[in-house]
Amino acid sequence: MCNLYRQRSGPQAIMDMAKAMRSTVGNLAPDDIYPDYPAPIVRWEGDGRILASARWGMPSSKKAIFDNATKRADKLRAKGGSVDFQKILEFEPDSGTTNVRNTSSSHWRPHLSPAQRCLVPFTAFSEPGRDAAGKYRPIWFKLAGDDPEPLAFFAGIHLQAHTSVRKIKTKMETIDVFAFLTTEPNAEVGAVHPKAMPVILTEPDEIEMWMSQPWEIAKELQRPLSDGALEYI
Repeated sequence: MCNLYRQRSGPQAIMDMAKAMRSTVGNLAPDDIYPDYPAPIVRWEGDGRILASARWGMPSSKKAIFDNATKRADKLRAKGGSVDFQKILEFEPDSGTTNVRNTSSSHWRPHLSPAQRCLVPFTAFSEPGRDAAGKYRPIWFKLAGDDPEPLAFFAGIHLQAHTSVRKIKTKMETIDVFAFLTTEPNAEVGAVHPKAMPVILTEPDEIEMWMSQPWEIAKELQRPLSDGALEYI
């Protein structure tokens, strides 16, 4: 599960590759991107594409939020506290879902139309690994080749003006959010993380297919890169 990636390309390079018409992100300082932090995406705005910012993490399913609220209510009851479950449910924090695998789910199907698809630029991504002592450390991947920071895109989905509680301390917020699709891993990623890898778009026709075609066609892109297409950093 990819929960950390790197984006070090400038706005113009992203716009050129994604055929975006304008940008609202400023200079775009190179950065590592973590869940629930803002990051650049390319999405539709009317008939054109725009480079904009959104926070990483689409809304979790109603069932997941309900289950988490139930657990919190049960803990309060165990401590002898009074419980207004509907209020707990309303303000249950949801930091979002970063990776989307099951695109047949009724939760994700409404977000798969071209209008809600986006491109998530990246230059490297990580998967969780372990060092010789067994401690967690991220293992980084990039596209294979001579370019030390090659630009590519994750196949993403987004939602504008989503209102929810992301964190208890910040209470209710209305923000733009995104996530990206995952699939089974190729050989390089599978050696580190056998469960999944991000869906990566590298070719112009793949970018156009993802942004423009009906889901029946675009879903063909939910597949791993070919073996040898990635290398460790």
